[in-house]
Amino acid sequence: MDLQAEELQFLSVGDILRESIAIPRQSPKTFYLIILTLIFPLSFAILAHSLFTQPLMAQLDNPSLSPSQSRHSLSLLLFYQFTYLLFLFVFSLLSTAAVVFTVASLYTSKPVSFSSICSAIPQVFKRLLITFLYVSLLMVLYNLFLIGSLVLLIVSLYFQNPLLFFLSLIIILTLYFGVHVYITAMWHLASVVSVLELVYGFAAMKKSWELMKGRRGMACVLVFLYLSICGAINGTFSSVVVHGGEDFGIFVRVVVGGCLVGILVIVNLVGLLVQSMFYYVCKSFHHQGIDKSALYDHLGGYLGEYVPLKSSIQMENLDM
Repeated sequence: MDLQAEELQFLSVGDILRESIAIPRQSPKTFYLIILTLIFPLSFAILAHSLFTQPLMAQLDNPSLSPSQSRHSLSLLLFYQFTYLLFLFVFSLLSTAAVVFTVASLYTSKPVSFSSICSAIPQVFKRLLITFLYVSLLMVLYNLFLIGSLVLLIVSLYFQNPLLFFLSLIIILTLYFGVHVYITAMWHLASVVSVLELVYGFAAMKKSWELMKGRRGMACVLVFLYLSICGAINGTFSSVVVHGGEDFGIFVRVVVGGCLVGILVIVNLVGLLVQSMFYYVCKSFHHQGIDKSALYDHLGGYLGEYVPLKSSIQMENLDM
């Protein structure tokens, strides 16, 4: 589908979703391999890790557990949690790098294959890692404010202060549904910027902040939809597969678990495609653009074919 630059800035949330879903049809084999090697393991780990950690947490809550058994269970729990977070971190960045690079290659009509993606990922990964570290610092500040608000809420309940309770509740809701969603949206856009432009880290965050001007509401809606769907999937998996042993048979739990993993794979893929598409929408909204030949050369730099990226970049149309 051919979209002119002036058309992109008027796309609605539904239009972005529809265009994003259509992208894998241009290179189904490549996206199939990305799903199989990156997005499926990521989605499976997100849901399945609770199957290992939940029994250990239940053991730790058992008062009859001996000190040695308690230490052993705690050590295993910490090991599983550390391994899970490391796996989640690595595969999340790898999936982002692969999808953003693939979409940009399709946009420039650059030949793309899974082997070329694997060759490009090491350099892309480094840039995404630096950007992620800066976003993590921002999330630390956010969590400190959130913890402070929770303490304020507990204090208001202890002293039975309705005004303080209402104020702390408003702050918590604002932080979660406003600040958390916005930071997530800025991180996703900064990840795309880190791959497609010669900036990363704080500079990528600043660039994403500028690009989202005028499209912040749309960005928050897209992220909120993604987080809500993921939350519903995780909640269903927890209630049926993890805690549903007494109410559901093993066959039902396996089938439901498999279906939920498959749904989460689709949701994660669409989410990565949407963040790539949203980058082009923001560029168009600000009447900026990307010269296909310049982007083609820029992507070639990840494959050892580097030609200096032009300083003035303009986009006339987007072919997707």
